Amino acid sequence: MEYFVAQDSVVRRIWGKADTVLFIFAGAAAEFAVNKAVDWLYFTGRLPADPLARLFSTVEYARRIVFADRAGAEQAIDTIAAIHAAVEAKRGQAIPAWAYRDVLYMLIDYSIRAFELLERQLTEPEKAEVFDVFCRVGQRMGVPELPATYAAWLPDRQLHLQQDLLHSHFTTDLYRQYRRHLGPLRYQLLLQGQRLVVPTVVRQQLRLGQHAWLRAVVPLYRYAQHAALFRWLKTSLLPPAYRAQIAALDVVPAATLSQAA
Repeated sequence: MEYFVAQDSVVRRIWGKADTVLFIFAGAAAEFAVNKAVDWLYFTGRLPADPLARLFSTVEYARRIVFADRAGAEQAIDTIAAIHAAVEAKRGQAIPAWAYRDVLYMLIDYSIRAFELLERQLTEPEKAEVFDVFCRVGQRMGVPELPATYAAWLPDRQLHLQQDLLHSHFTTDLYRQYRRHLGPLRYQLLLQGQRLVVPTVVRQQLRLGQHAWLRAVVPLYRYAQHAALFRWLKTSLLPPAYRAQIAALDVVPAATLSQAA
């Protein structure tokens, strides 16, 4: 059977662990909030209404792509493209190509950043693997002007960060929704996690500051992540309504999931 992502790829290891996935989307949640195209996420009303549900919907599609066979992954990508096309038709304008690239670039960057924070440094070939997977997603969706290599992506990522970020009233409202849905304690944990993974320019736009006490916990996490006490503490900090869904992120999706796009 042919897979969209090779079974021994580091991308499967990154996206097959709940903790890493949560850090990926903590970073993306921060950068989404200051992206100049964030108004598109407000157009349908789904993101501000329930940002956690929107998160898990996105995670589900991403994991289908990473773990499915080629046909199933391409079906999931085509479904994503169709959903966006329907939103564009309803609004009467096209989502900018640079905004599509921004989303792909977030997935590449935060996949690398989250794994390196929690596990180890990736090699250059492994980073190129991450780039290749999400670049192929973009190509399938018809996103233009994607870099040809990881090395070419690096300066383009920096250019997008310089050009495409803006703190707006959408930013303020989205963070208000994060706090409302997470509660004060979990919201503070979100901010701590974001400080650890977002690029400097995103941290500055959001005024997140540089000091994160959570950084001191990371070495302990690497050593004791499988201990029963650590698992209990982590579970107790998760939103109760989403504990089962978060736990499921540690389980590789069944083969049949690839046909359920």
